[in-house]
Amino acid sequence: MTAAGIERKQSSADLYGRRIMELSDYLAQWSETPSGLTCTYLSQAHRAVANALASLMKKAGLETHIDAVGNVIGRYKSKNALAKTVILASHYDTVTNAGKYDGRLGIVSALAVVEQAARAGREFPFHIDVMAFSEEEGVRFGTSYLGSSAIAGRFDPEFLGRRDAKGVSMSEALRESGFDPDAIAGLAYAKSDIAYYLELHIEQGPVLFESDLPVGIVTAIAGNTRFAVTIEGEAGHAGTVPMPYRHDAAVAAAEIILCVEQRCSRTGLVGTVGRLNVPGGATNVVPGRCELSLDIRSGTDSLRHAAVADILADMKGIAQRRGVKIELDELLNAVAVPCSAKLQDAFAASIERTGLPVYRLQSGAGHDAVMFDKLTEIGMLFVRCGNGGVSHSPLETITAADADFAARILSDTLGHLTV
Repeated sequence: MTAAGIERKQSSADLYGRRIMELSDYLAQWSETPSGLTCTYLSQAHRAVANALASLMKKAGLETHIDAVGNVIGRYKSKNALAKTVILASHYDTVTNAGKYDGRLGIVSALAVVEQAARAGREFPFHIDVMAFSEEEGVRFGTSYLGSSAIAGRFDPEFLGRRDAKGVSMSEALRESGFDPDAIAGLAYAKSDIAYYLELHIEQGPVLFESDLPVGIVTAIAGNTRFAVTIEGEAGHAGTVPMPYRHDAAVAAAEIILCVEQRCSRTGLVGTVGRLNVPGGATNVVPGRCELSLDIRSGTDSLRHAAVADILADMKGIAQRRGVKIELDELLNAVAVPCSAKLQDAFAASIERTGLPVYRLQSGAGHDAVMFDKLTEIGMLFVRCGNGGVSHSPLETITAADADFAARILSDTLGHLTV
């Protein structure tokens, strides 16, 4: 499929939806794997998508460039050269064996809205920068938000020394792709130049699907606490050690998992043990060691801190009762990022104008928007995820109708924003 092949006239009944779906399909043709979609940072597929996005933005009439970290940026200019900028953004990299819409939906929706604005000669009291961030997922170099952190002035130069699975450093990969790592520091936008940051994103969960709603307004991006947990018990013969005399590390782990589920089932929390390992385990051996991960999230930091404290206290009791030793290594303690009340209300007003109910929900996943915390006001709009909320999978899907509705909300919101 060529860029020309996906151009079409929009009907009044479907202003954006089909265009968004066609653009998503078009970008999905570049993948590192023959089956499924994989597009990791600075791969050949990644560079092809960047070039395709740049071409599409230029055809839409945007002043376009690819910056030193691989972000693709297209500007729809205000007549006021001194106007502030509204950023519409998300990322174009993917996880391994991904779906078509995580990240990219926000880019192509913004592009479709600005395309239509340009076609109609629509004017705004601010510049609109459509940003396709080069990297959010952290797949290749093990660190996330590379593209958005550069724009937000939060890119850590130490990232450049990180190496991928083949031993290639980020600095080397950038230079091999024709970029200058030394120029990244100069990409940051000044706080005084940014009016708002808006990100449209597929929900990646089942809440809107179960609520039978096309969109939802994000109230906050959840804070996240992660631990690596090691339990040291006492190995023994499965046939000769009676149950009362056992110090079974795996049973202690099972009790911890249930504790996490019970504590985090309260409103506003999610808790996950996603990794569980019994090193050297055997059918006829009482487990002497168990390793597990712990991930606690909430859009309200006080709820998260209270849950973590309760879980750690319960773990201490489990250790004493079962005669095991539990060691904790805190891997992450990221604060929650609230979305702007003003932008939430702006989205709500646009949704109310359609006659549909307004639904608000928090995001349990991280997004590029977190990089703009304290820099500008953040607004996020979630779009219903099909297949019961499946994401990070080829089964990830949305409907053209939902995509169209979300883009209309975005367009209407832009038309009512004041700076």
